[in-house]
Amino acid sequence: MKLKGFIFDLDGTLINSLPVVRTSLSRTLLEFSGREYSNEELSALFGPSEEGIFKKLYPDSWRESLQFYLNEYDRLHVPYAEPFPGIVEALTLLQDRKIKLALVSGKGAGSMEISLNHSGLKKYFEVITTGSEDRASKPEHIRQILDQWEFSPDEVAYVGDIAYDVQSAREVGVLPISALWAETAQAQKVLAMNPAKAFDSVDSFKEWIINVV
Repeated sequence: MKLKGFIFDLDGTLINSLPVVRTSLSRTLLEFSGREYSNEELSALFGPSEEGIFKKLYPDSWRESLQFYLNEYDRLHVPYAEPFPGIVEALTLLQDRKIKLALVSGKGAGSMEISLNHSGLKKYFEVITTGSEDRASKPEHIRQILDQWEFSPDEVAYVGDIAYDVQSAREVGVLPISALWAETAQAQKVLAMNPAKAFDSVDSFKEWIINVV
């Protein structure tokens, strides 16, 4: 296997930020809608970036709701700021092997910047792509990075924590790798998508990098 590039998801893959996303979104919806959303209702909103969510829900006050969300996200992020143990070492291993690294996330630009600032991970990635306002768009963004790198799909892996990440990787033809080390991982749903590789710990992912990549 000759991989030249790795593209990563962020939330739940590199940092344990999904609890921050959900809590910040829940508090924003309570502030602007006046009611609490169920977990199922929250999950149904995901796909578009935060900008897209708030433009749809609050077209006349989306800027205010987005800023409220970002303020909450920034404030709540500190206890979740550290990358998962071993992630920095894994990224360093890939860099030492001259592997190109990129981020493709459904996050908006504002929350991405907050997460990267808190985690210190920005320096590892030469390309960082945030989400689309109107839909889930990871396959499109993965293809853009392939074009930029001038790599074929079989030379690149995409590492993510949800079933949609496996689906997106398969749609483009890159190697789907599942990160199942977060407490928020829905392993059964992800494994049902048959990723090429699935790791339940960062240590096992690092071991694979050492032995295979």
